[in-house]
Amino acid sequence: MPAANRDSTSTQYERLRAEIVSGKLAPGTVLLETLLSERLGVSRTPVREALALLERDGLLERERRGYRVRMRSPEELLEIYEARIALESTCAAGAAARRSAYDLARLAHLGREARAATDPTRLRELHAAWHKALRAAAGNATIIDLLERLDSMLAVYDAEEPTLADQEIAGDEHERIVAAIEAGDAEEASRATVAHLGRAREARLAKLASSS
Repeated sequence: MPAANRDSTSTQYERLRAEIVSGKLAPGTVLLETLLSERLGVSRTPVREALALLERDGLLERERRGYRVRMRSPEELLEIYEARIALESTCAAGAAARRSAYDLARLAHLGREARAATDPTRLRELHAAWHKALRAAAGNATIIDLLERLDSMLAVYDAEEPTLADQEIAGDEHERIVAAIEAGDAEEASRATVAHLGRAREARLAKLASSS
C-alpha cells in the first residue's frame, strides 16, 4: 500500500473500526495513540483523527490515558435496539411503497442463500446483506446512515455464531416481511419488522444476562 494511503485518516479509521466491530479490540480495551501509531506503522496524526471519529460513532469513549472501547450496559443496548427497530420498521414501510422488481428479487435471493448456508460466518454476512437490501429498497439515505452506525454499536456484542434454529426462525420472519413488501402493505411490513427485530433484541439481552 502506498505510504500516502496507509497514513490517511480514513484508512486508519477503517482499520480500527474493523478491529472493534470484529471483537479483536474488545469492550474495555484501552487505546493509546502512541502505541497504536507504532503498531500500525503510521504517524500519530491520522491515528488521533481516526480515534476522534470512532468516538463520534459511539465506539470509543475518552479515558484518562487516551480512549477506551466503549462498554455498554444492558439498558444502553436496549436503547440502541429501540432506535434500530423504529428506523428499520420505517424502512420496511417505505420499501412496501417504493419497491422495485429488483428490490424484491434481491431480497428473495438473499433469503434463499441464507436458508442454504451452513457456515455461521457466511450466514451472518447474508443476514446483514438482507437487512441492507431492505434498507436500500426504502431509498432513505439518512436512515441508512443512522442504521449503519447502530449496526456498528451492536456488532461489538455479536461474538456468538447464529444457530440453525436462529437461521430457520429468521428465514421465516424475513419471508413474512418480503411478502408484505411485495403486497405493498406498509403497515404489515412495519409490524413484521418490529416483531423480527424485537425477538432478536430479547435474544441478545438474554445472552448478555447469562454471560454476565
